[in-house]
Amino acid sequence: MSPPQRRRRLPKAAHKPKPAPPPEGPGPHAGPGGPGRPREPERLYVVTGQVEGGDRAELDLVTLIVACADAPPTAQPEQSALLRLCQAPMSVAEVSAYLNLPFSVVTVLLTELLTAELVQARAPIVRAELPDRSLLEAVMHGLQKL
Repeated sequence: MSPPQRRRRLPKAAHKPKPAPPPEGPGPHAGPGGPGRPREPERLYVVTGQVEGGDRAELDLVTLIVACADAPPTAQPEQSALLRLCQAPMSVAEVSAYLNLPFSVVTVLLTELLTAELVQARAPIVRAELPDRSLLEAVMHGLQKL
């Protein structure tokens, strides 16, 4: 049998402060869906800024991104995180998932980084471009006979 648990007594003078009443009217996080939903589209517009010329890089979900340099001091936090994340080749879909940003926002960020030559975009390796396994085995057996 376990010993009885003791509960701490609070002094009678101590009382809990009353919670602050909710603010009236729409707050800073009131979005189109109500007061509990943040204004996501406005925040994403601020993250992406204004794209010069309106052109975006031709990127697929499977395009591999590799960082060429460290983030400059003037880089946005999302761009710095993207550059740290892409030290090893990573697909655009993975970058989007890790940064928790939509694909369209990631393509805008990557377009800016590609223009500044801070990242490189590489086409994914297509399976049909790899040599046939039987050909590689034949070359290996031929080398072993030498």
